[in-house]
Amino acid sequence: MLSRTADHLFWGARYMERAENSARILDVTYQTTLLPQSTESAEHNLAALLKLSELETAFAARYSQLTIDNILEFMIWDKTNPASIYSCMRAARENAHAVRGSVTTEVWETQNSMWLELQDYANNRKAYLDPTMILEWVKYRSHLSRGVVIGTMLKDDAWCFTRLGTFLERADNTARILDVKYLAEEGKRKNDAHHEFYHWNALLRSVSAFEIYRKVYRDVITPERVAELLILRPDMPRSLVACLQEIITILGLIHNQQSQETERRAGFLHAELKYARISDILDTGLHAYLTRFLDKINDLGSRISHDFLAPTLEKAA
Repeated sequence: MLSRTADHLFWGARYMERAENSARILDVTYQTTLLPQSTESAEHNLAALLKLSELETAFAARYSQLTIDNILEFMIWDKTNPASIYSCMRAARENAHAVRGSVTTEVWETQNSMWLELQDYANNRKAYLDPTMILEWVKYRSHLSRGVVIGTMLKDDAWCFTRLGTFLERADNTARILDVKYLAEEGKRKNDAHHEFYHWNALLRSVSAFEIYRKVYRDVITPERVAELLILRPDMPRSLVACLQEIITILGLIHNQQSQETERRAGFLHAELKYARISDILDTGLHAYLTRFLDKINDLGSRISHDFLAPTLEKAA
């Protein structure tokens, strides 16, 4: 497969996954603002959302007040924000358009109709008073997009690069959510049991893990078990170890003469997760552990780009 084609497939999937992840965390953040809480606590939660996406500076340059309405406008509709849902879904559609010959008609039509619907929502968004409707729509369209890929595409290189982008982006996002939320509550959770329950409940719902948690642990929600579920459970679809398992499987299918080191690093990172114990991770510090993981997953993404995707000079052309 041409590296440019692989690049479009890989990044198209990443942008779609990124839009869904943003919708998930925005939905939970919005629902949290409806709970009784102090102004300081509400602003703290909103600031944590911006920190998750590394957008504090960009937001401050556009808005004078940290409010949920401004956050929703910035993170959903702002065309100048490259991480907004609008920008991500536009990029996903543009990448799909560039490789129409490498995907099925159903995949392209799903992406294109998604984009047309989103533009209609953007032009008439003042008519939608409940932002959860838009956020649920984004999640549904992402599920539909992913399902069409699985259900209609041949499992060749095009399918592999699409799936590779999905799981690399998902691993990054799960680690960021857990890290930011855990840090935000580290000094609070022993003082307010009700706050702790709603906080970790919200985190689990942001990654569709609340029902899974109840099924696995059948007990109260604790930070340690949340961390274990989202890091070490291979049967949890959005856990770090599950994402790495998919990544190393796909790398094994598309390997080339220069990807051996990338496969080795991915396998080593997967082994670290597969044989780790949550007690050891917490003893060494969850923030430090997740920071190292993010460094390694970003390095893995860079190596994948170097080994398989379009070179920087080719992109610029």
